This record gives sequence, C-alpha cells and structure tokens, in this order.
Amino acid sequence: MQVTNRFVVDVDAADGFVDRAHAALTALAARPGYLRGELLRALDDPRHWCLLTEWESVGAYRRALGGFDVKITAVPLLAESLDEPSAYETLARAAPAGEVVVTASDRAARPHR
Repeated sequence: MQVTNRFVVDVDAADGFVDRAHAALTALAARPGYLRGELLRALDDPRHWCLLTEWESVGAYRRALGGFDVKITAVPLLAESLDEPSAYETLARAAPAGEVVVTASDRAARPHR
C-alpha cells in the first residue's frame, strides 16, 4: 500500500519544508509496518514536492498515524498536502523484465451503506 502526499511549496520556504519532511519521514520510518519512504521534487517545477511512503497494509499506515511522534511531526506536515486522495492499494506489479503479477483488492466487493 502506498501513500502519496503532494505539496506545493514556495521556493523561499523549501528549506524549512525539507527539514520538516525529513522529520516526518524519520517518525514514520520508526513505525511498525513501514517499508520505505522518499521525498521527491518535480523536475519541471521546483515548487512541487511529493512524500511517498509504502506500508505493509492500510491498517499499519492508519495505526502509524496514531503514534505520538507521528502526530507531532508528520501529521501537521501531511495536513498541508494537496486535498486529494493519497492512499493507494497495489493491484498489480512487475519486477524488471518480469511479468505483471495481479493482487486482489483489500476493499470490500460492495461498500457498506
């Protein structure tokens, strides 16, 4: 499961943003179920950033958000991300020169109403 938080940051505020993003990554990386994370910046427009994290499951990610260090360092930063869907489940993957491997969805077949 991947979480993609996108940000638009003024160039003048980039240094402070990077410091806060590093602190958020550190806090998230300490939580159970965390697999990896990256801070990315767009090549075409240096105001656009992305914090990408990968988790064992949606439950691991949601539990991570409840950790004290995450609440203090990561959640305030994540709240500044663009208001759009950010959590994605993996439905297919392929290794280099490999075949596509399909994974079943964790979502219920029919949403509860």
